[in-house]
Amino acid sequence: MTPDLIFALIAFALVSSITPGPNNLMLMASGANFGLKRTIPHMLGVSIGFVFMVVLVGAGLVQVFDAYPVSYTVLKVVSVSYLLYLAWKIGSNRKPPKGAKTGSKPMSFIQAAAFQWVNPKAWSMALTALGVYAPPASTLGDIVVVAVVFGLTNLPAISLWVMMGQQMSRFLNTPRRLRIFNITAGLLLVATLYPILTS
Repeated sequence: MTPDLIFALIAFALVSSITPGPNNLMLMASGANFGLKRTIPHMLGVSIGFVFMVVLVGAGLVQVFDAYPVSYTVLKVVSVSYLLYLAWKIGSNRKPPKGAKTGSKPMSFIQAAAFQWVNPKAWSMALTALGVYAPPASTLGDIVVVAVVFGLTNLPAISLWVMMGQQMSRFLNTPRRLRIFNITAGLLLVATLYPILTS
């Protein structure tokens, strides 16, 4: 892969990682509700999970969709269902009074990594990156380069969303404000389904 192509890939990885999508909206909500420290496993799950996904898809997993077109439909149904569930979880989340116990907790590393497989934006990013920067004739080395560039670019980009959510938490100091924020975040997450429902 030439230096020019790598620079173009870095730009694509940065823009696609930092723009709104299910991961970033959930990370912002987690930052607002749980803070940066408790959201770190979620962040690492997103970043490392996506790198793993790129490698597997680039190594040939995407051919499953070509061989079995119904698998793509199944993926869409599972993606939509799970995103609706997550939107409901975010929208109904309530921060408890200080000292109170709650069953609410941030997404774990494994949950966040697994979520990449049903995240429509993650699929779009992976397929576009591999199609443009590591087309079918590319070597495994090119696929790994794409994955590593995304890994190094993605984590700082998504961290900004967590920090933005954490900063917003200073203004979400009443149950009403927090409820409005969480409902809005949940509705925005539902809105990210538009591209998958219209494709």
